[in-house]
Amino acid sequence: MKIEALQIGMNVRHPQYGLGVVKAITEVTADILFTDGKRTIAPEAAGLEAAEPQAAISGLNQPLKQFVETTLAAALQQLGLEKPNTVVEQLGIRWHGGRAVLHPADPALQTKEVPLETFFHKIVMVRNNLRVLEQKINAHEQLSDGEKVEMQQYITRCYGSLTTFNVLFKEKTDQF
Repeated sequence: MKIEALQIGMNVRHPQYGLGVVKAITEVTADILFTDGKRTIAPEAAGLEAAEPQAAISGLNQPLKQFVETTLAAALQQLGLEKPNTVVEQLGIRWHGGRAVLHPADPALQTKEVPLETFFHKIVMVRNNLRVLEQKINAHEQLSDGEKVEMQQYITRCYGSLTTFNVLFKEKTDQF
């Protein structure tokens, strides 16, 4: 395998050391973390192979649009994000077309009206961003387990604060 074909985070297979993950790449070598430790290897000379499916876009045997849509759908699912049209579907029927109206205490100030679909979309985006943050914290390599637990407590408190808006959700499973 040529050094140019490697990517940081890529899973590879070495004939002697087994499966590993590429951690760093130089001009001629790669640092790979195997189960028995990190090793610096010249990929071409060592017989290194990709241990995961590879895609060559130039040889694509399906329409590019279909490939991009499939890839995007997988990425959204992996991140726990919804497609924009699913946001309105998650909003309870009784709220469709509704408005959130904020009246300031000072009658001289202007009232603010926001369509509930817009308000709900923002709440769902907060939930999605909290999920992504939670995934990034859990996957972070330099945080200790204690630090991860501490940060998780803040996320849990945020979810708790957002339970006020559960009344807007159509399905209980979508609630906070």
